Amino acid sequence: MNHRTDILDLRTALDVLRQTPGQLVETDVEVNPEAELSGVYRYVGAGGTVMRPTKVDGPAMVFHNVKGHPDTSVAIGVLASRQRVANLFGVKKEELGHLLCECAKDPIQPIVTHEPAPCQEVVHRATDPEFDLFKLVPAPTNTPVDAGPYITLGMCYATHPDTGCSDVTIHRMCIQSKDELSIFLQPGSRHIGAMAERATELGQPLPISVSIGVDPAIEVTACFEPPTTPLGFNELSIAGALRKRPVELCPCLTVRENAIANAEYVIEGEIVPGSNHVVEDQNSHTGYAMPEFPGYNGKASHECWLLKVKAVTHRKHPIMQTCIGPSEEHVNMAGIPTEASILNLIDKALPGKVLNVYSHRAGGGKYMAILQCRKTVHTDEGKQRQAALLAFSAFPELKHVILVDEDVDIFDTNDVLWAMNTRFQGDRDIITIPGVRCHPLDPSSCPEYTGSIRDVGCSTKTIFDCTVPFELKEKFKRAVFKEVDVKHWLPDFEL
Repeated sequence: MNHRTDILDLRTALDVLRQTPGQLVETDVEVNPEAELSGVYRYVGAGGTVMRPTKVDGPAMVFHNVKGHPDTSVAIGVLASRQRVANLFGVKKEELGHLLCECAKDPIQPIVTHEPAPCQEVVHRATDPEFDLFKLVPAPTNTPVDAGPYITLGMCYATHPDTGCSDVTIHRMCIQSKDELSIFLQPGSRHIGAMAERATELGQPLPISVSIGVDPAIEVTACFEPPTTPLGFNELSIAGALRKRPVELCPCLTVRENAIANAEYVIEGEIVPGSNHVVEDQNSHTGYAMPEFPGYNGKASHECWLLKVKAVTHRKHPIMQTCIGPSEEHVNMAGIPTEASILNLIDKALPGKVLNVYSHRAGGGKYMAILQCRKTVHTDEGKQRQAALLAFSAFPELKHVILVDEDVDIFDTNDVLWAMNTRFQGDRDIITIPGVRCHPLDPSSCPEYTGSIRDVGCSTKTIFDCTVPFELKEKFKRAVFKEVDVKHWLPDFEL
């Protein structure tokens, strides 16, 4: 699949958006990073599960006058449109899952360069008298009740103490003091959490770099999860395949780790061993962390880890990059790798039976997937439900799967609901699997909501089979219209 390979950092991506009408707006009006910045973008183009009114496919935005942070800018919403992601990757929006599936199969490993790195043009060490994360990093709060300023798009890079294998993931991090961050590592889930736990067993800190403001390819591919990318798989290699060249890393200045060389900011530090008891809202005492992808305020955790910062480096005139937790940006970063993972596993087991997958925005890119299925012979009946089971295996946090036929546009919710209303009967086409581990941020996945759930984070996985039984396909053909060239009547019309 031919795709775009000329974007290698955030600045190039923003230049591309500037050249595309309606994809980027910029302002020099002063904005307060404390809730105001996100409050503005909520109207402009957050989308996702953000409370309405918000624009689902609004432009990205760059603020050039951030209160308390002279000579810096903040970019938000760069990936908050599936079409915008497709433009930055150089494919159609329907092809994104397939593109990342191909790249995951043919990775290109990152390389370490010892040339002067753009991310280290300016250096601030924690030993400097004026060092203060609150002043150095223009991290916004999303809402007035956030625990504190959050880094939401930091590419966390670390190496396993035993294997030497490195990995990149994204975690929420809150500035707690002039040289400390809290980092939420969900127990038993992401790779860096496993590294921190092992380092604690060995009684040693875990060196880590946090790169902020990078090529969108890195931000999306960093969101791959097991089983597609098991422990020891470096997701930067998928970004390398996407851009057809290795991601360049540079050695950190104060810890034994590497960072993304062309990032806007890099935070260098160590996760303190055995420190997984940090109270996230210790400064604000609001009881909340930040708004999470399902659209609700997340509760402040009392089990965050402590990241002791050794240095902050950045480019000249740096651009901080952030996102709103429940926005379309999260949908795309989480959802497109999910689609690729599902396609990869199903294609191995049931080749040709699932044409495409969409991780719907209503599920934040995690909870709901729509599978476009094809039945060509009578023995294909039932394989669509097997495909749904494989989808649950490919992405364990998935809660709902909707199955539709090949004549349904899975990216058009109205078309999917049409299939549900004309090709679905609740008494025969719902399949439930109760008591399966899903995602702890689903507020309905708790014993208080239903007695069938025994622990927070367990859910009833549900399949909605909206496909026509094979033997009835002839009775469910959609009306076929005459094919015409619309441009004969409307030369400027775009379908």
